[in-house]
Amino acid sequence: MKKLILILFVVILSALMGACAAAEVIQTEPVQPTEQPAASLDVSSVEAEGPPPPPTCIPNPPRPEPSAEDLAVFSADPETDWIKGPEDAAITIIEYADFQCPYCSVASENLKLLMEKYPDDVRVVYRHFPLASIHDKAIPAAQAVEAAGLQSKDAFWAFHDLLYETQAAWSSYSIEDFEAWVVDVASELGLDPVQFESDYNSEAIVTMAEASWIDGQSLGIPGTPYIKINSQYEAQGDPQTLIAYVELIKMEEMQYTACPPLTIDQEAIYLATVETDQGSIVIELFADQAPLAVNSFVYLADNGWFDGITFHRVLPGFVAQTGDPSGTGFGNPGYRFGNEVTDELVFDRAGLVAMANSGPESNGSQFFITYAPAPSLNGGYTIFGEVTKGMEVVQAITPRDPQEGVDLPPGDLIISVTIEKQ
Repeated sequence: MKKLILILFVVILSALMGACAAAEVIQTEPVQPTEQPAASLDVSSVEAEGPPPPPTCIPNPPRPEPSAEDLAVFSADPETDWIKGPEDAAITIIEYADFQCPYCSVASENLKLLMEKYPDDVRVVYRHFPLASIHDKAIPAAQAVEAAGLQSKDAFWAFHDLLYETQAAWSSYSIEDFEAWVVDVASELGLDPVQFESDYNSEAIVTMAEASWIDGQSLGIPGTPYIKINSQYEAQGDPQTLIAYVELIKMEEMQYTACPPLTIDQEAIYLATVETDQGSIVIELFADQAPLAVNSFVYLADNGWFDGITFHRVLPGFVAQTGDPSGTGFGNPGYRFGNEVTDELVFDRAGLVAMANSGPESNGSQFFITYAPAPSLNGGYTIFGEVTKGMEVVQAITPRDPQEGVDLPPGDLIISVTIEKQ
């Protein structure tokens, strides 16, 4: 299965986090949804027939639980599985892989980096799916790591890593040369080579390795690497997808289970001071024009939702977008509310502050500041404020386009947001 760069997954993560929009899904292997639309602000104004319904706020639906079938198959078993990472990790990643699969080698390295980035949050379970029909040494390689594992858990993972690191070399060996080579490797790793060779050829390990090929097919696993997260979600092994899952699952602990009470005074003037690592930005909030958006923004600011988050999408000449603690562009506060669009407020200048969304009923916590007029956004996004001081700070925010891949500069941070009522 080919590694795909910048695979985003609205449908899967909408179920996970109660996200607000459906997106077109391309059925390949596995489900590979399109780029999430909340970050794509390029829509045209659409005139509705008759007066629009009043905007409302609703909490996210409950996160679906894994099916009984998925729990039975895709739950970690300490008695039979090879597991690394903390037992109480919030994210369990089960990987079905083949040591002779080049894409598995890449996914293995990405999972290792993920565990280094999130040592307390992630654990990884390795399961064999040796593609014997196309890889002649897939089953022998599975035998080798299992034989190493009989001497110690650390030996299993050391052999696991070495097989992937040297894959390009041993993939061209004959079966006989490979079998001689793994015995030498066992000795180099400090294992008992005699015991290793005996275990490698034992009926129990040979039967287990061969059965893993058959079992994987019976489960309908489409190829390798095949990754299942928390017994439920299929994912690609590229860094951006893996990081997004971790960040969104972690963010779930922050989300609210109900909409904020509507306490905003629509007759008052509210000023928001956004402290960033580039300087301060002062925003006048339009409570009279967009009470739901302003009420939510004030509520989130007062509760520290924005503290320490990044400007995850910054496109010079267009917008600077933030408001998502996960930094993925998929995060929301646990509720969503409708658009508040008026004829008086249009995207005719720089410095306007508006809600990002993936549809008219999907506003949450993400917002953007315009760098220039953007008439294509008229009618689709709630303008709820305007920068009155610090536009030079907005202009200085580091450009960052998620569509360019994973090697992006760190986003500039919001340190805090304070609200003043006048």
